[in-house]
Amino acid sequence: MSDYGTLALLNLCIARCSHPLGTSRDQNMVHKGDLVVIGISVGLALGILIASLVFFGLRWYRKYVKLRRSNERSVTVLPIRTNGFGASTDFSASLSNSVAVEVPEYHQKSSPKSWWSPRCKDQVASASGLAKYSYKDVQKATQNFTTILGEGSFGPVYKATMPTGGVAAVKVLAAGSHQGEKEFHTEVCLLGRLHHRNLVNLVGYCVDKGKYMLIYEFMSNGSLATLLYGEVERGLNWDERLQIALDISHGIEYLHEGAIPPVIHRDLKSANILLDESMRAKVADFGLSKEEVFDGRNSGIKGTYGYIDPEYISTNKFTMKSDVYSFGVIIFELITAIHPHQNLMEYVNLASMSPDGVDEILDKQLAGEYSIEEVRQLAKIAHKCLHKSPRKRPSIGEVTQAILKIKKRRLDKEDPMSMTEMGFSRIMSRIQEQHVELTKMASLKEVN
Repeated sequence: MSDYGTLALLNLCIARCSHPLGTSRDQNMVHKGDLVVIGISVGLALGILIASLVFFGLRWYRKYVKLRRSNERSVTVLPIRTNGFGASTDFSASLSNSVAVEVPEYHQKSSPKSWWSPRCKDQVASASGLAKYSYKDVQKATQNFTTILGEGSFGPVYKATMPTGGVAAVKVLAAGSHQGEKEFHTEVCLLGRLHHRNLVNLVGYCVDKGKYMLIYEFMSNGSLATLLYGEVERGLNWDERLQIALDISHGIEYLHEGAIPPVIHRDLKSANILLDESMRAKVADFGLSKEEVFDGRNSGIKGTYGYIDPEYISTNKFTMKSDVYSFGVIIFELITAIHPHQNLMEYVNLASMSPDGVDEILDKQLAGEYSIEEVRQLAKIAHKCLHKSPRKRPSIGEVTQAILKIKKRRLDKEDPMSMTEMGFSRIMSRIQEQHVELTKMASLKEVN
């Protein structure tokens, strides 16, 4: 074989031997590239999966927290403040038990952040401890609605004797009143969780046969407005008026500072202050009340002419200081017995021009003795409540403390007199005891 043939054969062998090796290397490179692509794809998929889990997990957690807070808000342990003389004591009332109240469909369109929230509107109105009565039960208790106590914008109020023997007042919603229905549900939802000795107690309700009725504790002495302006035989003495002012301030103080969340009454007036058999005052009618929620929405002007805060009218925003203004008007009603519709504020403004101007507008029918200095001090408190700027008005807690100081000074003045009377009584008792002892001794000597 020639050299050229040998060389060709050798090249052919080398080519055959080298060809499989080249293919293997290429395949290895391709395999490694596929693994890299697969790894990147799997990593991206896992990353997207983890991110999705985190996103939906956070979303679920937020909903859970929101739901939990809403449940805690409607079913919780609320502090209930009982304001005593010079001090306050906190108690608790469990709201774990609730009753259902059917809610009309038209309420569903209201603002989600309003007091009558969707939680109350959708299915139930949480009202711990409230009894639900049938129409037949209420009809029997009121003797077929025969004894009427009065009538307001909500509807007539009847006297009722409940199955337990207690006396109650039944407020019946006037037919076709959509605003009244809203007030009904507000009161049930609100008074089911608010309890204080200076708030009228809601003991039950009735939603039956198209009727909406609220059942309250009976307040035998009626409203403050009736006592001041109605044809009643007895007048209010100064002690009673001062105590009524203190009772009202305690009730408002609980709404503003003791309730969770705070509540603004929005319709404080003498007609909504009721008095029991002991002449102790209680705040009533919470149909217009709202929680102190600042959501940037206008609530609409609610209340009664003559009692409404001018700042509330101009800004359309209510605050706790709006209630303080209304309370200032009520204080001047107690002092003067002049109704706001009879130009009360004009008399008050004229009287404010002189330090003793309030003496001229003091109620001429004021029964019994009174201290003109105490009258002036209470009028001074009322003037502060009526300040044009809400920021410069005192809080209801400050008002309460100021009235308490008047009450305390009055008691301090009475104490020395009472101590003198007590001392005289003890002396007379001791003389009588000694007389009895001497009589016994004389009788013993006669026997001996």
